[in-house]
Amino acid sequence: MEQDILIIGGGIVGLATALNILQTNPALKVCILEKESDIAQHQTGNNSGVIHSGIYYKPNSLKAQNCIRGYEMLVDFCKKNEIAFDLCGKIIVATQKNELPMLDNIFERGVQNGLQNLRKIPAEQIKEFEPYVNGIAAIHVPQTGIVDYKAVSQKYRQLIEQLGGEVRTNEKVIEIKAFPKNSEVITEKRTFLAKLLINCAGLYSDKVAEMTQKDVNFKIIPFRGEYYELKKEKQYLVKNLIYPVPDPNFPFLGVHFTRMIGGGIEAGPNAVLAFKREGYKRTDFDWEEFSEIMAWRGFQKVALKYWQTGLGEFYRSFSKSAFTEALQRLVPDIEQDDLVEGGAGIRAQACDKTGGLLDDFMILEDKLAIHVGNAPSPAATSSLSIGKTVAEMALKRQ
Repeated sequence: MEQDILIIGGGIVGLATALNILQTNPALKVCILEKESDIAQHQTGNNSGVIHSGIYYKPNSLKAQNCIRGYEMLVDFCKKNEIAFDLCGKIIVATQKNELPMLDNIFERGVQNGLQNLRKIPAEQIKEFEPYVNGIAAIHVPQTGIVDYKAVSQKYRQLIEQLGGEVRTNEKVIEIKAFPKNSEVITEKRTFLAKLLINCAGLYSDKVAEMTQKDVNFKIIPFRGEYYELKKEKQYLVKNLIYPVPDPNFPFLGVHFTRMIGGGIEAGPNAVLAFKREGYKRTDFDWEEFSEIMAWRGFQKVALKYWQTGLGEFYRSFSKSAFTEALQRLVPDIEQDDLVEGGAGIRAQACDKTGGLLDDFMILEDKLAIHVGNAPSPAATSSLSIGKTVAEMALKRQ
């Protein structure tokens, strides 16, 4: 069980990292450990399937750089491997005057990030793009698209295994021991030796980091995003993707409408604090994990500052009428009975000790490992770019 590189986590980022490493140096022994029975079971497999353009992100941030590069890499990958995708475009809609400065700021960020053919749309032209949308101004983003990230992940896995890499499922890591030249990684089944570890554990990335270093300066806070689906007879209300202007205080994009690559329209997600890291249901609760969240000084600061917003999200989670009202700001003809409860995803959002919900990707290194500490949306779009970045860091250490 000796490996040159051992990757913990079989989500889309872990898979993309392994693929980049093996494409550069197929002689290396690379193995992915995934605790579930299959890959892409959490953030990767429960997101809205959007190919993000990079319009929202601060210029020169890791999100901006990797989303723009990753977008091109992903589209090329899908074309080459005959994976269905659709660059259908989206509109970002302001429904109130106080949202107009933020809308302008988003447009300028898109221009700075190199997006071509962005369009500001006045109120009278919005219905040319989305006939049932209500708004006073909008931006049309032609680059945005849709894809099935589980299908992308399965293709990554296939190529990894063709290059000689291993993907081992049902291998939950429970302990890591450090030695001068390698690490001993103990799972519930066996022990692995690795020259280098790469932590892509998503919702448990902080926990894995704590296995290799004493002072970890971030905590993963799980936020559940709940979706509704539009009844078939009302899907005509949405042509492609419709987004609100996001709240600048939070790294979330607000409830929106998304046409799915496999058919149908999703509405959501919200952003509700989950009481368990893999708490996909409202009733899911884990006392130990919940206590850790509450005890984290950084989260206490976030909660004190934004408790009203948090309560609003909880209310909307339990009230279908409140969720419907949020959607009606964009599409007034939506009615409560048009929505059928759908699935949910969990966003692994890193929070530092100072009370910041980190708004950028975060990659850390120590003697034993490279840690992908914060990789929420747009990590799926950015996966090949993040994987290339981490692979380059790893290959320097071989």
